[in-house]
Amino acid sequence: MATVEHSDGTLAAAPDDGVRRRDFINIAAVSAAGVGALATLYPLINQMNPSADVLALASIEVDLSAIQPGQAVKTVFRKQPLFVRHLTPAEIDEANAVDVGELRDPQTLAERTKGKPQWLITMGVCTHLGCVPLGAAEGESKGQFGGYFCPCHGSHYDTAARIRKGPAPKNLEVPDYVFKSDTVVAVGEVA
Repeated sequence: MATVEHSDGTLAAAPDDGVRRRDFINIAAVSAAGVGALATLYPLINQMNPSADVLALASIEVDLSAIQPGQAVKTVFRKQPLFVRHLTPAEIDEANAVDVGELRDPQTLAERTKGKPQWLITMGVCTHLGCVPLGAAEGESKGQFGGYFCPCHGSHYDTAARIRKGPAPKNLEVPDYVFKSDTVVAVGEVA
């Protein structure tokens, strides 16, 4: 340890400035390395985010005001068909009358309609091999149960889009959606 002589002739220990400077240099070097690592890793991690065109398709809004009871419309969501059906009271009663225990993929209408039983929103892709079922457009076959019919392999869905007959293993998928108002639904958004 170094000593310093004061003007009165006494000796005292000199402060160890070398250790303090060395500590500062070590902290600065580690900090610079950390900033450099973050600057290198950020582009690599950021490139895994979805592109702008994918984010644009992440959700859509559908205007329900023009869809009459008993009518269904077909639109596109994430490059796949989306069926929006305005169920009549008779179709609601028919769906509720089905014994859920006898269904291949048991779900009630209430589980499939998220609080508004008159609005059935499903993906328009058959769960067997991905064909687009008929029944959304005027004059198309709705199958034996009044819902949808897949012409590829003969799957029949009821008015709640539940599989009732044919090779499809599951009901038509219900995507995430929320009602923005009484006439607008946002598909792809989680409540």
